[in-house]
Amino acid sequence: MTLAVNLPNAITMGRIFLVPLLVVVLLTNTKAVPIFGVEKEVLGALIFAIASLTDWLDGYLARRRKQVTGLGQWMDPMADKLLVTAAFVSLVYLDLAKAWMVTVILGREFYVTVLRSIAHAKGVPLPASPLGKVKMVAQVAAILILILGQGHLRGFYPLGQVALWIATLSALVSAVDYTRRINVIMAGRPPAS
Repeated sequence: MTLAVNLPNAITMGRIFLVPLLVVVLLTNTKAVPIFGVEKEVLGALIFAIASLTDWLDGYLARRRKQVTGLGQWMDPMADKLLVTAAFVSLVYLDLAKAWMVTVILGREFYVTVLRSIAHAKGVPLPASPLGKVKMVAQVAAILILILGQGHLRGFYPLGQVALWIATLSALVSAVDYTRRINVIMAGRPPAS
């Protein structure tokens, strides 16, 4: 068995390699000394933004070039979870996000992964819901704004907290929605989107 690494899969792997770089940049105490002439908050936000954009880009290219692979379908959500987990845990460590909120968001991520595995085992797809997409946008916004809000842009911090609340609440509501959808699948009825 060979693993063909096409462009979309290579982009996904690039996102995985950005995760430790993000953590190092966020958690290294530079004593207000810029890294490569850029403040660490700006560099951290830039790394996270690039990694987040690759999430859209790899899927777009895979569909457009008809290069959707089993490897890519497995690796893409794993890369997303690694990125979000690393960013949120770093933000908790930096005291920029409440641990309980991050626990709710990450717990929902892993819960939905289990539900998708169950649905996959039954041969039924469990695609992302609109609520899940709202949660994803809110969490990306929260992470970016909170990273930027730790430096000279402290005025962004309250906006980041609002986005974090939206991500937390939408994570809870979407977890309930996914539970309803998996119950329909387990009962043998086709899921309503």
